[in-house]
Amino acid sequence: DGRGSSVSVQQLIEQISCVNKSKMIEHGGSVEEGAYEIYNCVEKIIKQDILGCEMPDLEGKDLGNKGDSTAPEEEVFGDVLWDAHDEQEQLEAFQQASNSTCELGFEKYFERLNDLVAAPAPIPPLLVSGGPGSGKSLLLSKWIQLQQKHSPNTLILYHFVGRPMSTSSESALVIKRLTLKLMQHSWLVSPLTFDPAKLLEEFPRWLEKLSARHQGSIIIIIDSIDQIQQAEKHMKWLIDPLPVNVRVIVSVNVETCPQAWRLWPTLHLDPLNSKDVKSLISAECNSANVKLTKEQEKKLERHCRSATTCNALYVTLLGKTIARVGNTGSVDEILEQCCQCQDTVSLYRLVLRSIRESLQSDKEKGLLREILCVIGVSHNGVSESELMELYPELTSAVLTSLLHSLHKMCLLTYGCGLLKFQHLQAWEMVKLEYMETGENVISAYRQKLVEYFTMQLSQDRVTWRSADELPWLFQQQGDKQKLHKCLLNLFVSQNLYKRGHFAELLSYWQLVGKDKSSMAAEYFDSLKEYEKSSEGEESMICLADLYETLGRFLKDLGLLSQAVAPLQRSLEIRETVLDPDHPRVAQSLHQLAGVYVQWKKFGNAEQLYKQALEISENAYGAEHPWVARELDALATLYQKQNKYDQAEQLRKKSFKIRQKAARQKGSLRGFALLRQRALQLEELTLGKDTPDNARTLNELGVLYYLQNNLETAELFLTRSLEMRERVLGSEHPDCAQSLNNLAALYNEKKHYDKAEELYEKALDIRRRALAPDHPSLAYTVKHLAVLYKKLGKLDKAVPLYELAVEIRQKSFGPKHPSVATALVNLAVLYCQMKKQMEALPLYERALKIYEDSFGHMHPRVGETLKNLAVLSYERGDFEKAAELYKRAMEIKEAETLLIGGKATSRHSSSGDTFSLKSALSPNAFLEHGQR
Repeated sequence: DGRGSSVSVQQLIEQISCVNKSKMIEHGGSVEEGAYEIYNCVEKIIKQDILGCEMPDLEGKDLGNKGDSTAPEEEVFGDVLWDAHDEQEQLEAFQQASNSTCELGFEKYFERLNDLVAAPAPIPPLLVSGGPGSGKSLLLSKWIQLQQKHSPNTLILYHFVGRPMSTSSESALVIKRLTLKLMQHSWLVSPLTFDPAKLLEEFPRWLEKLSARHQGSIIIIIDSIDQIQQAEKHMKWLIDPLPVNVRVIVSVNVETCPQAWRLWPTLHLDPLNSKDVKSLISAECNSANVKLTKEQEKKLERHCRSATTCNALYVTLLGKTIARVGNTGSVDEILEQCCQCQDTVSLYRLVLRSIRESLQSDKEKGLLREILCVIGVSHNGVSESELMELYPELTSAVLTSLLHSLHKMCLLTYGCGLLKFQHLQAWEMVKLEYMETGENVISAYRQKLVEYFTMQLSQDRVTWRSADELPWLFQQQGDKQKLHKCLLNLFVSQNLYKRGHFAELLSYWQLVGKDKSSMAAEYFDSLKEYEKSSEGEESMICLADLYETLGRFLKDLGLLSQAVAPLQRSLEIRETVLDPDHPRVAQSLHQLAGVYVQWKKFGNAEQLYKQALEISENAYGAEHPWVARELDALATLYQKQNKYDQAEQLRKKSFKIRQKAARQKGSLRGFALLRQRALQLEELTLGKDTPDNARTLNELGVLYYLQNNLETAELFLTRSLEMRERVLGSEHPDCAQSLNNLAALYNEKKHYDKAEELYEKALDIRRRALAPDHPSLAYTVKHLAVLYKKLGKLDKAVPLYELAVEIRQKSFGPKHPSVATALVNLAVLYCQMKKQMEALPLYERALKIYEDSFGHMHPRVGETLKNLAVLSYERGDFEKAAELYKRAMEIKEAETLLIGGKATSRHSSSGDTFSLKSALSPNAFLEHGQR
């Protein structure tokens, strides 16, 4: 506020100044500008110092929307949707569980756990039992760390269950996560059911199958398994004999352990002995420079002798309470108060009252209550920014101070950026302290969250947070009407589904009393309504995503006939709005093929998988994980048809790609490759001209393009072109690659003249240097043709569209569906030029290919019939036009009958419109280093 820095701030600055690698940001402007400066600085540190990336200046970039991301990026493993957020939550839970200054005499328990691993099979699960707060999570996490250090060949899968009713306690999600971790380690990609009942039923078979592929032992550890919803019912696989190389360890609270499990070998955690109690309390007091007298130590030792006062959590909390007060108040007084607390909940109550008394005003005390209660009634916790929006009177200074105290005293912790209770007893204490009046108080706080997230939905802000919290809150309130309305918000359902929360979504629909078929029809009706208002490229891309999500959801429900129509609609939109060879078209083809496989229509599926493979290879190169996905899908298909030789050949190719990708640790997907390449930047800046350096520059240009940093991308791509021309000569195919990439970049910047010139140069080189059916030649031909069309240079576009037909015929044969697509694109161009007579035979030939490939009732056939009907009408042949249009409508009606509604379609899959900047993958248009 323009005042000079205080003495304490000056002292802090002096202390930091002498620290190596410290970073000072001096700023005297507004809070928003300061936050923006810090954001930039932290981003640079992460990318330059940690990832080793070359970073341009980001001044002037609008970072305002960074904080409002809709969902963690969807990770797809095979066809299974993987939630990076759930995985991060587990990593943090593990780190938090192992965060203790004391080992608490765990060595004797480690030996028992080691004996279990070494014992001959078959062996039932080992039960680790103890009272609440006895240190079960700490024991397991410390032992996991030892195993990872001393037995690197042992695969350890763990799951830490949080609060009951949270996402981490949902049985289907727990089992899905464990299955996927097993699949990742065995590089096995197979269809995995999403149906919760089937998933739980099939897990023992998956475990048997995947454990057989692993060289070494597999240890599965589930902490607080008794907190899983309906644990005994959903964890039946624990009772079955386990595979030879699999060991299972589960921890439970003594009071809530299912009766059937009590027969298993059990490791019971004893109460802490007096030595452990003393060392724990001393460690806490020493950290705060508090010295206890001999008399005080004896008093504590006498107090911590009952079962409820000598568990790890109680003693830790006791030490923290004494340390907190010790420097400012009387240790004897706080000791006296602590000795009256005979269990952890009552000690937590004392801690809360101590924090409350330290607050300066009733307003702050009221805010403390609000924060704890609103976190308590949420599904998975609340973020700091959400608290600030929920309570506008809450300043960041007060919030920071409160959270510091609550975190330090083990009440709250952070998980994936959300504040949640560190232990179940802390939440129980808050309910006793603030919610004793009953359900009405809880309901009022839930309503506050409902209003907050509902307001977000009304502003079209569907974040992963609103999708996580709002339906669950309606479920807890028993408000079926509002839950139903919330589920019909397509983006809420899409968000839950795409993060793999299939069981949760299904349970909500069951609660509102809808069976699978009526749910499918309601979704489809909502989509049709949404389509009526969808205009513009971005909106249509979003619509295609929604149709795909619905199709996949219906496929996972086993509603195969109803899944076809939305997946087909998604394919049509993407072919029209993006490009017939865009990677998202491959995604649609892949999903559609998956339905046909389950439907046992193997011929249709093979055709679609091959098209998806071709598109993926052209877009990403032959060694990309997405290519491996298509190879695996085809291999599985051939295996189902007993074509074992073909399947084995494809599996080997896929395995090599996955091996390489695993070594690169996902380097093709983001900054990791940039880091790897940045190691060579020093050599590049020294000016050494080599083909490898030129390729590195090209790849850096592509990756900066992916970050939407066009200026830096242009710099690298230009340098790559110049170096290649010097080293290889200007007629080399690698120069054509650089020219092509620069042309795509100029196209993106709307510098069409430059783009045209560079595409023409690239085409000239590739025509002379490459085979007539080479994919790179087809690539340049297609994009130059589209650019000519965009610029209205239709006469120049015609020979290129004709060449595209020739190339596809040479590559795939004259009867391949991709040839039909090229013929339709050429026909559309002729129609724009008013050359209907030239267009007619092209449409007719395309129609014949589509009918032979897909059958007479395929939507692609219907679209082509519609185009032919329009052509006949314009030529004055009204009878033929009516006949063709009638056939087209019959196909459309047959398609919509599958889903129980009439899909409005204003877009033709035959059109050839083009967008360089896709919402998914700009590198579809920029070529990486493959040759």
